[in-house]
Amino acid sequence: MDFGLVLQTDPPASAVVSLMRRAERNGFRYGWTFDSAVLWQEPFVIYSQILEHTQKLTVGPMVTNPGTRTWEVTASTFATLNDMFGNRTVCGIGRGDSAMRVAGRKPNTLARLGEAIGVIRDLAEGREAEVDGQPLRLPWVRGGKLPVWMAAYGPKALALAGQKADGFILQLADPYLTASMVSAVRTAASDAGRDPDSVTICVAAPAYVGDDLAHAREQCRWFGGMVGNHVADLVSRYGEHSDLVPDALTSYIKSREGYDYSHHGRAGNPSTDFVPDEIVDRFCLLGPAEAHIEKLKELRELGVDQFAVYNMHDAKEATIDAYGSEIIPALNR
Repeated sequence: MDFGLVLQTDPPASAVVSLMRRAERNGFRYGWTFDSAVLWQEPFVIYSQILEHTQKLTVGPMVTNPGTRTWEVTASTFATLNDMFGNRTVCGIGRGDSAMRVAGRKPNTLARLGEAIGVIRDLAEGREAEVDGQPLRLPWVRGGKLPVWMAAYGPKALALAGQKADGFILQLADPYLTASMVSAVRTAASDAGRDPDSVTICVAAPAYVGDDLAHAREQCRWFGGMVGNHVADLVSRYGEHSDLVPDALTSYIKSREGYDYSHHGRAGNPSTDFVPDEIVDRFCLLGPAEAHIEKLKELRELGVDQFAVYNMHDAKEATIDAYGSEIIPALNR
């Protein structure tokens, strides 16, 4: 199993680079960041520094979207980093939550997202693609490689990930939901004539290593609120009790009363008081190292190829070190 580290690009950028270097020393192979231009600093500038100061780490956004950047600019940015540092990027992409909503826009449609996945990948790898009716190609790209991994929850998005994406990003670590959603992605890939095992499966969730479960829950409760934004969209589209979306995912947002993006992805987010302990425990990895190892082994049995640690809490360095000393070796022994 591979491991990734997910950070927000809060200033100073040097701290983000330092944590990514620490992660690589501890056996992490991927470095991810949020991509929301208003809330945080520009990630692609910081990727250049991360790549410069690491040896093998693969970096990318978790996740960008097809609305805040034009597709040829996104592709060119990835291709430039790959040309400089040797194909060490991955494009995580979704419809757009905070990046779009904070700027007063709606998330992108799945149709637009599906088109963007192919165009960005083709352009970044040196092939011609059509953008707004105009055929384009980046003539300077040589040997470029850009895997595009798609974040999804709902049935139509899961199907699109299986049909189009190189990888599937699931932002929660509940084994029951993971099994269901991985199955949906694999089935869609197979139905589209693809090898279902060719789709990389990445589960991303907060991890907090320690014996004080109450404190760990409070540090990670924000994640249930972040997931709740996407769940609320699913409920508005499919209803509260739909055969297409499991109650295990949607039932906890009944008491949700809005969301303040100024606290997005941060411990102590006051917009996440509605998230019960049960959801925090299901969606996150909490407790001593042995509990993390047990849950990760269960996820690995479900076909998960990478676990990406959301590291937005008061024990960033300790979590990275605990994963490096105890958890990653146990999963890769």
